[in-house]
Amino acid sequence: MSKEILSQTPINSAILFDELKKIKKRDGELGFRAQKALDFCESMHIMEVGKAQELYEKLSALGIPRLRDVHFNKLIDVLPTSAGEVKVALQGYNVTVSQDNCKKIADLIAQYAQ
Repeated sequence: MSKEILSQTPINSAILFDELKKIKKRDGELGFRAQKALDFCESMHIMEVGKAQELYEKLSALGIPRLRDVHFNKLIDVLPTSAGEVKVALQGYNVTVSQDNCKKIADLIAQYAQ
């Protein structure tokens, strides 16, 4: 059975965890991969969906050049609290962020990482 992908949108782990719980409640059980993802999310300290969306909006409002939604979601998943940790979190992407902007991001995330 072939399935067609309609769209792809990056999400953070808080949204994933919330959606997996809804699907499990609706269907009664999850597939193998979905259950593994749910188990992983349960073992990690995941931020609430409301706080994650609020942080996403504040990160995008900073107006940092070249950062897109995939980068914001990665930062929400990792929650770096120092400029060095922000650089490490974004290291896997082909994006350069200034030290000043890394500091802004880290200061904002530190408010939510408690």
